[in-house]
Amino acid sequence: MNQENTSAPAENKMGTMPIGKLLFNMSLPMMISMLVQALYNIVDSIFVAKLSENALTAVSLAFPLQTLLIAVGTGTGVGMNALLSKSLGEKNFKKANATASNAAVLYFFSYLVFFILGFTIVRPFYASQIGNADQEIMKLGIEYLSTVMIFSFGLLAQVFFERLLTSTGRTIFSMTSQLTGAITNIILDPILIFGLLGAPKMGVTGAAVATVIGQCVAALVAGFCNHRYNHDVKLKFHGFRLDFHIIGTIYAVGIPTIIMQSMSSVMCFGINKLLLDFSTTSTAVFGAYFKLQTFVYMAVFGLNNALIPIVAFNIGAKHAERIKKVIRLSGAYSALIGLVGLIIMEMLPIQLISAFAPSEEMFLLGVTALRILGLSFVFGGISVMTCYALQGFSRGIASLLISALRQVIILLPLASIMGKMMGINGIWWSFLISETVTVVFAIIYLGIAEKKELSFLASMPLEQSIAE
Repeated sequence: MNQENTSAPAENKMGTMPIGKLLFNMSLPMMISMLVQALYNIVDSIFVAKLSENALTAVSLAFPLQTLLIAVGTGTGVGMNALLSKSLGEKNFKKANATASNAAVLYFFSYLVFFILGFTIVRPFYASQIGNADQEIMKLGIEYLSTVMIFSFGLLAQVFFERLLTSTGRTIFSMTSQLTGAITNIILDPILIFGLLGAPKMGVTGAAVATVIGQCVAALVAGFCNHRYNHDVKLKFHGFRLDFHIIGTIYAVGIPTIIMQSMSSVMCFGINKLLLDFSTTSTAVFGAYFKLQTFVYMAVFGLNNALIPIVAFNIGAKHAERIKKVIRLSGAYSALIGLVGLIIMEMLPIQLISAFAPSEEMFLLGVTALRILGLSFVFGGISVMTCYALQGFSRGIASLLISALRQVIILLPLASIMGKMMGINGIWWSFLISETVTVVFAIIYLGIAEKKELSFLASMPLEQSIAE
């Protein structure tokens, strides 16, 4: 990946393959890899829970900053995806290469920021949630989160290289890197947490170290796959200069996406604060649920990660009907995934919460929580799909608004009110109400945006569309 393109690559499958087959072909590897990621996140928590409920609570309280870290990585990648795939659809390979090189620099500076934050913000962050209420939770949380942030270069490099692969339709290699990283993490978790095979017993720090090593391994695999197999995009830094137009275009989509995904951080922080008014156990329950729900939403994210480059590529290629078809299919599949998640939560709540070695209080709270929270999955899946479709249209602000509605604007005030009126179950029910209201708005807005975007596209001569 260090040489400039000298000839145009063969026609990309995103413009030629039948839509149903294309969506399946691109999304299945990402769905599998993200489900494996969800699995190792759950495995992390299961092993940590065996240490103590306080250990599980400490790791659960780290979610907001961890989510922010992931949001910056994936949000920047989404902006890169949209511009890079559109450039490939226009057959503007020079711009595609420049987009990749400028994005690499953005990832480097992002790491420097999180490196500094790992030394400065972690203690105040925990103090803002629990004060001086439990020093053990504070100590364990600082050990875990500091490690994850200071060594976040592995995660950011992994996301960058995987997004390059996704932008060019090579999702099978993205899956390979994620699977390798996940397996590495799962193997190292018990070894480093409990001190097996002669390794030191590191507790929650061991979980963080296992995660970091897994991310570094995944980054190396994804980097190699780009170098060996990605012939559409070349990284070139000889004589490199920052292109602020490209950076601005990346962040025009990327920053709203970063903020959108950071909504999960705000949501987790706010819900944790509300739950701590009841007990630290309720926070552990929410932490367990948050890990379990990643199985559903990671599958939805994997499916719809394919949606962004497909929509963007076909905008560049001026294929309006292909865009409409892929959005409809993604919506139907997202709803179906949510339905499967709902059924599992309703049928197996006892088995699911039991995996976290719960106390009697945590068990009773958890079974009820899972049954209520699972009801929101179908609506949540559809709302997530609309966010990704709007990102493919480069409508980052609209995508941000939908995410803010479902996770912050409606949810947090509603959870506060219902928690006071109905107790802790009121907080769980607020998730369903928030998702129901949001999905109505999301579907209406996507319909309007799609009609405007595709009508404009149809009115343009092909030459003008390419020039744009």
